[in-house]
Amino acid sequence: MSPQAGKLPPWLRRPWPAGHQFQRTSDTLASLGLETICTNANCPNRGECWGRGTATVLILGKVCTRNCGFCSVATGRPQPPDPTEPARLADMARRMDLRYLVLTSVDRDDLPDGGAGHFRDCLHEVRRQCSALRFEILTPDFKNAQEQALDILQDALPFVFAHNVETVSSLYPLARAGGDYQRSLRLLRMAKDRYHDVPTKSSLMLGLGEKEDEVEQVLRDLRRAGCDRVTIGQYLKPAREALDVVEYVPPEKFAWWKDRARQIGFSWVLSAPFARSSYFAEREDAR
Repeated sequence: MSPQAGKLPPWLRRPWPAGHQFQRTSDTLASLGLETICTNANCPNRGECWGRGTATVLILGKVCTRNCGFCSVATGRPQPPDPTEPARLADMARRMDLRYLVLTSVDRDDLPDGGAGHFRDCLHEVRRQCSALRFEILTPDFKNAQEQALDILQDALPFVFAHNVETVSSLYPLARAGGDYQRSLRLLRMAKDRYHDVPTKSSLMLGLGEKEDEVEQVLRDLRRAGCDRVTIGQYLKPAREALDVVEYVPPEKFAWWKDRARQIGFSWVLSAPFARSSYFAEREDAR
């Protein structure tokens, strides 16, 4: 089915978010002035996740230094890191009685460490106040500061280390302005080499015009980089200016890719139209 059909296929329709827990999550985040990728990237899973009392917090502001074609996050000159953010995150974790927290950020190419120090500070403060909480961090590629960033983050273990390749190599010039496919693979490889027992994770979108053999190559490249976990989901246009959807991939094809990823050697696979990097990230087993 093509996007020119004028409407989403039935498997991509979601109910309008509602319910007590959804509103409680929304009110808590708003009262603490915290940003989420759920809102800034117009994630279709927001209703379900907030209804479960989970959210993926966007630290380091909501203005990105890059302008990726698939993303709706604002681009421009960000503000300096907010030193009050770690304490506000800890307050949120306590109020919501969280057991698993995913932290992500915009690209911060303006910072010498790419924002790694702020990730570390957030992890330290939340862990200080909520010692039982488990963490996943979804990081940018840290561009020219990869070794420095990983040195800094080592002080904040344990966590699941995630970095998304997002799409196939041939589509990077179109979809990931400022990104580099080999740089992303290198970061995942370095993280696995440095944090031997830490699960590493990545994600890619289908429906941007990639070919099947290219998707297969990405999965193999990720495994060669030591990546343990992968999510595969449907690209959905998040804003008017974003790239158009080229194809709506049917659920049975995602099921096929799930089996293929397991065959290639991933220990944890989430592959479905609405799969996103942080979707059900707390699950120990996504087989």
